[in-house]
Amino acid sequence: MTKTLRSERLSELRRETRRETRRETPRADGAQLGGGVKLSILMAAYNEERTISRAIDAVLAVQYPCEIELIVVDDGSWDRTAQLLGKASDERLRVSTHPCNQGKGAALLTAAGIATGTHVLPFDADMEYVPTDIPRLLDPVIRGRCDVVYGARLFGFNTVYQSYRYAVGNRLLTLAANVLFDAHLADLHTCLKLVPLQTFRSLHLTSKGFGLDTEITARLLQRGVRPFEVPVSYYSRSRADGKKVTWKDGVRCLLILGRIRASRSHQPSRGPVLLRPSPGRPGRVGGGVVGSGSGEAA
Repeated sequence: MTKTLRSERLSELRRETRRETRRETPRADGAQLGGGVKLSILMAAYNEERTISRAIDAVLAVQYPCEIELIVVDDGSWDRTAQLLGKASDERLRVSTHPCNQGKGAALLTAAGIATGTHVLPFDADMEYVPTDIPRLLDPVIRGRCDVVYGARLFGFNTVYQSYRYAVGNRLLTLAANVLFDAHLADLHTCLKLVPLQTFRSLHLTSKGFGLDTEITARLLQRGVRPFEVPVSYYSRSRADGKKVTWKDGVRCLLILGRIRASRSHQPSRGPVLLRPSPGRPGRVGGGVVGSGSGEAA
């Protein structure tokens, strides 16, 4: 009797596995199944003539488990970035232009403003990140486990840092965010932040520079959202290679964390915060862990 039950259970598990595989495997006609998820990849570019073409080609060459679009915003570049973007051709690619440089945050906000996906994901044009990591971030979303996923750079694992100061600076700011918001993030300033588009727009983000990374996370943590983190690869570039972040940006980020932590919410805290469920998966929460939080910050 016991052997019969085990055999039946094993057969059931095999059938479930086959059904799961069919749901996640691309169809023969080229369309892909993604549980209603559409990813809008947001790319800000400022004087990235050395890498912009490779970055676009690399992002579009990846096999994704859902529909995607790539939105590139040329943030007032004065090198050949605009000309190279003009040569790029793909039905999934959309290009917007700022007449003058407004900052990385402003470029990402412009991209998010014209996005048509269910989720957005910033991706740098400097090739510090690897686009083949993106499907791994999508997996827990498509499976219905969570809606907010971060690609975490783990210090000393699958990463190359050109400067010890940059690595330590990120760890210190991450520690500050964890202490201020009672969280346990591994990487505050990762570029790869997969967030539902509705949630992203509801955060009422205002930072125009590199501080947008900090503001996104601080607003989410203040609401009680705890992102699900997936390890990713990282190849940092040096100042000589065009890296634009300085210690002053670190100070600004620390001030943003303090300002948002000290700000009051428009809505009182009423237990766990549930973000708007995604289509077809009622009741899903915003991140990997959801705790007590508040509504939007002032």
